[in-house]
Amino acid sequence: MKLIIAIVNNDDSSSVQTALTEGGFFVTKLATSGGFLKKGNTTFFIGTNDDKIDGALEIIKAHARKRVEKEPTVPPTEMGEFFTPIMVDVLVGGATVFVVNVDRFEKI
Repeated sequence: MKLIIAIVNNDDSSSVQTALTEGGFFVTKLATSGGFLKKGNTTFFIGTNDDKIDGALEIIKAHARKRVEKEPTVPPTEMGEFFTPIMVDVLVGGATVFVVNVDRFEKI
C-alpha cells in the first residue's frame, strides 16, 4: 500500500478532487500555503494499492496544469524612495507529488 501526497495549486484543487473521487480514490484534502509566491495550495492525501498509483498520478497530471502568471517584483530602494513594481512571468500550477510506503493502515 502507498500514500500519495500531492500538493496542488488552489485553482486546480476542485478539478483534481472531483477527478480523483470519480476515479474511485479516497481523498483527504488539506488547505495549505507556502512557497515562493505565498499563495494557497491544497494538499491531498490519497491512500491506494500499489497497482493504482499510476492511475492516480495520471489524474493529478491531467488536472493540475502549469501556467504562466504575471507577478510584481519589488526592487530594493532607499528609505523614502518610490518604486515601480516590475512584472515578471512566473510558472505556477502543476503538482508536487510524493509517493511513500505505508507499513500499516487501519480505519477505526
